[in-house]
Amino acid sequence: MKKSVSLGVDIGGTNTAIGVVDAEGNVLVKTNISTPKHGDTQQYVIEMAQAIRNLISDVQKLNPDVEFVGIGLGAPNANYYKGTIEYAPNLSFKGIVPLVDLLKVQFPEMPKIIMTNDANAATMGEMVYGGAKGMKNFVMYTLGTGVGSGIVVDGKLVYGHDGFAGECGHTMLVPGGRMCGCGIRGHLEAYCSAVGMKRTAFELMVEYNATDSLLAGKSFQELESKDIYDAAVKGDAIALKVFEITGDYLARGMADTISHTSPEAIFLFGGPTAAGDFIFEPIRKNLDKYLLQIFRGKCKILPSSLKRGDAAIVGASALVM
Repeated sequence: MKKSVSLGVDIGGTNTAIGVVDAEGNVLVKTNISTPKHGDTQQYVIEMAQAIRNLISDVQKLNPDVEFVGIGLGAPNANYYKGTIEYAPNLSFKGIVPLVDLLKVQFPEMPKIIMTNDANAATMGEMVYGGAKGMKNFVMYTLGTGVGSGIVVDGKLVYGHDGFAGECGHTMLVPGGRMCGCGIRGHLEAYCSAVGMKRTAFELMVEYNATDSLLAGKSFQELESKDIYDAAVKGDAIALKVFEITGDYLARGMADTISHTSPEAIFLFGGPTAAGDFIFEPIRKNLDKYLLQIFRGKCKILPSSLKRGDAAIVGASALVM
């Protein structure tokens, strides 16, 4: 009996991670190629195709009976319906890139080639391999440079009529507030991303003249979200306040999401979630005060159970499993 495996491709601003994943969500082999800065789509597809062929060859040498069921891709601004990357601000490719069609030329024998945005890919990974296995209604929030999300209703990922539904990070949190990376003021992402947490830290240090904070000696470029966590562990008042404020902001955004979809759980994934209770406790403490009575106490706030290092590859591969 043949063993089914899939290929997962995670396209990031700097690197593209590619791996072969089995039916249990284990990454058998993986590699990386550079995501180009030159914007040459054709050359990039050729390099990606060669890396995929190398992985296929490696796996087939180990087990000639494997069956490749498809290639799943996660990418910024990816359109699930069209198989395109559209105007991605952190990639060098201009306009609309028909990536799935270009890969189908390289792999005409591949049963399925499917692409969605990176947050949706992580959501699929959680549903197929992670803590959301068996759940029909849940949401994934991905916290990093931005705030992404994927919404599952009745067991299906929500794409909307144009393929771009589920951008919870770009819901309005503070009208007229901070400038978001998308160019609109006040979005959730501007407050709850890793960059947003840094901005909160600097605002607090200015407000309280906190020159004695463990964070005060770093410039904005030097400060990372992990530094805020490390300072919080040591009891730094500014760092603790950053997590308290960020958790409250996330609770407000999640309350909107819960009101719209009534999920069983909201999963959090990404660098800041490694802070554990520092980020989860203020969310759980504040959530109910923003919810209608009918929703209170019903939605679990949970960390993703995907392995952090392989999560993007595994999530992308879940699109075709």
